[in-house]
Amino acid sequence: MTAKRSFTILPFAVLALTAATLADAAAPPSVTATIAARQANFKKMGKAMKILSDQLKSSAPSQPAMYGAAQVIASNARRQGRMFPLGTGPGSGVETEALPAIWTDKADFDAKMRQLVNESTKLVAVTKAGNAAAIGAQLKATGGTCGACHRKYRAEDE
Repeated sequence: MTAKRSFTILPFAVLALTAATLADAAAPPSVTATIAARQANFKKMGKAMKILSDQLKSSAPSQPAMYGAAQVIASNARRQGRMFPLGTGPGSGVETEALPAIWTDKADFDAKMRQLVNESTKLVAVTKAGNAAAIGAQLKATGGTCGACHRKYRAEDE
């Protein structure tokens, strides 16, 4: 192959390689990765709820710690609803506590996820203000949305 022909083919090879790389980047994440990501988000939310609860029980609660924890809950809540695509339930072959009802009663599940976003957004606002009584009340309301979803859509460990 001559040098001239190599330079003619090179741009096409680079273009093909770039297109293949972009196609891989645009491919949907694997079922395992999706389930792992949503479980990790839920764990982050649980740890943040515990931080808030522990701070409220403390003799000197830290407003910055509570505010940071509330932000973690709210940011994860905003992502969480999108982490239940079809095919990522119990029938996927990947261990998950997600129940089939998530996909068979999707409208209710989505409404509960929106409620979690709303309550966690309120939690951020009250922790920013720093009133411990208001934070406690909103933490309870936010936790209630978690519990309502768990009762219907999560297989609890026995």
